[in-house]
Amino acid sequence: MCGTGPRRRRSDAPRDTWLTARIVPSPLIVRLPNHLGDACMCLPALDHLAAHGHALTLVGRGWARALFAAYEWPVLPADAFWPTVRALRALGREGARGLLFTNSFSTALQFRLAGIPATGYVRDSRALLLQRPIPVPSAWRGSMHMVQYCLALAGAVTATAAPVPRQLTLKLTDTARANAAALLVGLGLDAAYVVLCPAAVGLHRGKVKAWSGYGRLAEDLRVRGFTVVAAPGPGETRAVRAAVAGTTVLPEMSVDVFAALLSKARLVVANDSGAGHVAAAVNAPLLSVFGVTEPTKTRPWGPRATLVGSERGWPGYAAVLEAALAIAETD
Repeated sequence: MCGTGPRRRRSDAPRDTWLTARIVPSPLIVRLPNHLGDACMCLPALDHLAAHGHALTLVGRGWARALFAAYEWPVLPADAFWPTVRALRALGREGARGLLFTNSFSTALQFRLAGIPATGYVRDSRALLLQRPIPVPSAWRGSMHMVQYCLALAGAVTATAAPVPRQLTLKLTDTARANAAALLVGLGLDAAYVVLCPAAVGLHRGKVKAWSGYGRLAEDLRVRGFTVVAAPGPGETRAVRAAVAGTTVLPEMSVDVFAALLSKARLVVANDSGAGHVAAAVNAPLLSVFGVTEPTKTRPWGPRATLVGSERGWPGYAAVLEAALAIAETD
């Protein structure tokens, strides 16, 4: 006989190590949506992917780095077509795979040119560009929400059912919280402030997405003793000042500081916009004013979000004021 100890079978400890090595997912390059609100609604899907062991690298607009500053995921900018392709190509050489939360042909083409096999919904005639084209859920033609839409795609990657959370949870860095606190101190604001977000970027089916009553609302809230400020997004300061004349307008700030500021507000009033979804993601008391977009698909996701209006038209002013007071006087 050769040797004196028992023969080790292939099924002993080394096999466990081999199995572990086989099931570790390769890097996953996630193309975020192009709009801030949609990226917030992707949060549960990203958490689901990370919980299943995927090493995420995010690709998104310029605000994405600040939005996800508290996470361990690297973020690459995606503000120009060919620079993005070159950045993706470097990752493709490392054996990465892609996941597209965008619906466009152009983003699928970027991943294809970079040599990264990508998964995404079959939208915008891009099926041939995807390694794994996923049919759009039939429920999307009905009342499926964007949070559920993103989770369904993440579930297709992990081959597991992705649970739908009751609310979004955006992590914030201590630095963002400290910068928001310093801003408030510098403006002499106390903790019981109301934030109005009157701007909304772009049109929806040719219609303006911004409610027109913010100036009147600001005055009525001030008369009732509330401290009211208005918050612009990038490049929105002039439009916000015009919408709420006489109201303190905050300086434009990075999205992580903005999120930290909203998290401490007594009330946030916003349109169907990125600001509203950021407020929901930090569980701020939110009044979301709809007038042209579909609440069933894009309403802010969370238990502290109150909705007024619908895709059929803007709510009356009295309804908005009543809802705002109901939140501000109880929170």
